[in-house]
Amino acid sequence: MTLQISDDNRVRTLVLDRPEALNAFNEELYLATAVALREAGEDPDVAVVLLTGAGRAFSAGNDLKEMQARIAEGSYSSGSHFSTMITALTDLPKPLICAVNGVGLGIGATILGYADLVFMSSTARLKCPFTSLGVAPEAASSFLLPQLIGRQNAAWMLLSSEWVDAAEAHRMGIAWKVCEPDDLLPEARRHADILAAQSIPSLVAVKRALAEPYRAGITAATERENAAFTDLLGGAANAAALAAFTGQGSANG
Repeated sequence: MTLQISDDNRVRTLVLDRPEALNAFNEELYLATAVALREAGEDPDVAVVLLTGAGRAFSAGNDLKEMQARIAEGSYSSGSHFSTMITALTDLPKPLICAVNGVGLGIGATILGYADLVFMSSTARLKCPFTSLGVAPEAASSFLLPQLIGRQNAAWMLLSSEWVDAAEAHRMGIAWKVCEPDDLLPEARRHADILAAQSIPSLVAVKRALAEPYRAGITAATERENAAFTDLLGGAANAAALAAFTGQGSANG
């Protein structure tokens, strides 16, 4: 099981659960998360979704070993459940709270563009490693990050492939609150409970009003990013980066 799902007091908690791979997303986890988000959206007894990771990572991003194997066998071009999960995030009608308990790399960072509230451990850090992997941005991050943190902060995150620590993430505005590690989940849960005590139809109406202006931008950015990603995937820079990462036994991406 790659995803833990639990309900308490109208809050559905999703825990990414591949700790041996630092919760890197493989096809199974992308699909499981997408299905869980859709089911939470449709469940009349769920008011809020809380997403976090098991172990010492939030998510180390895309599972590069699986990606490299799919590129080699020619199946990657047929599509990925990555897009299934992004659609589910975009369509989620209820508030999404992310509790970033550890490293957030690649989709482990860009997924935060879809969160309504982000809590981050003081020891956590984020990285968008696209240029170091020789690829393009993903998950409409080229649109959502400038909206969330401003053009220059987004440019640094997307262009540099450098780590951003929790204090800097808070300054930029990608993290709403930074907590000591032991306080992270209690604080995220306390705020989730405040939201969950409200009228669910009202929460849905507010979320729709907040999210609707961004939908066209997400769609357009996704198309641009996917086209660029496809052009660059398997190119010299990408092939060398994948070989280096998988040679080190890393699942980061």
